[in-house]
Amino acid sequence: MKARMEINQVEPRIYQVMDAADSQIETFEIKPKLLELIRLRVSQLNGCGYCINYHSKNALKLGETIQRLLAVSAWWETPFFTEEEQVAFRLAEEVTNISNKGVSDEVYNKTLKIFGEQKVAQLLLVIVTINSWNRLAISTHMVAELD
Repeated sequence: MKARMEINQVEPRIYQVMDAADSQIETFEIKPKLLELIRLRVSQLNGCGYCINYHSKNALKLGETIQRLLAVSAWWETPFFTEEEQVAFRLAEEVTNISNKGVSDEVYNKTLKIFGEQKVAQLLLVIVTINSWNRLAISTHMVAELD
């Protein structure tokens, strides 16, 4: 596959704003590993090979295990993930697939109970941001690099 364009070069203004938003996300109170797991799960749901590759490598650098990374796509079938991680995955899935039925009260309220309002806002911003990156990467055919 060949990249269709380098969107950061063709339209750098908004790309830079999105990149700055990502930098701000790194300052959130959410654990860095969880941020990467959320980004990975959303990227799996959207079928974004570039982002799956990128966020898997980031998670490994943060000390995430290969076993858990491989299980993210079926997180509900394994005992590998904490309740906090499971709730974050459920929220990520409902936001990513928002046209199905929106975010259910059950998932929202459980997320609110476990994380509190500020971290729920942060989770939503992480999820929405990675969905945007996925859509750009898929639309422009950003190419994942093999190490």
